Amino acid sequence: MRVPAGDGARVAPDTQAARYPQVLWQTAAASGTFWRVAGIEVVDVAHAIQLAVAPVFLLSGVGVILGVLTARLARIVDRARAAEERVRNDVAQDTPETRAQLRVLARRARLMNVAITLITITALLVALVVALLFASTFAPMNLATAVAVLFVLSMISLVVALIAFLLEVRIAIAVLRIGSW
Repeated sequence: MRVPAGDGARVAPDTQAARYPQVLWQTAAASGTFWRVAGIEVVDVAHAIQLAVAPVFLLSGVGVILGVLTARLARIVDRARAAEERVRNDVAQDTPETRAQLRVLARRARLMNVAITLITITALLVALVVALLFASTFAPMNLATAVAVLFVLSMISLVVALIAFLLEVRIAIAVLRIGSW
């Protein structure tokens, strides 16, 4: 028997089936319904999986963005190390232009670090959303508010990370000098 429970439906405890598991199995088999484990039907689990698919795709996209950001940071670090090595090996290379380039690279690296940190926080929050979506299937409590808050926080974190990424790209383009040699 199903009874309404908030925004979803839960299986009401069946005292006879709880005392006699064979009765539960025989009743489910005779009626052609899915077998229930601790009051949860396979259909409920399937619904939880359906709800979690969209955040999992979001998590996949966040992972791709994280890969792009870390690759950019690695490139910035490589360029800064090369510039520092040139200055160390040749004092004539220690010019105001080289120092300015190192300051720009340091600023870009800081922005990339902020973006990577925020994207990682986004991934953690989305993973918590997925976990709570599954937990709401098994726990007899309403986790809708927690899921909504975590999702909104993850979107805010994603937006701020993308803004930091945009700022880093704009700085990189602003100091780009193609054909100025």
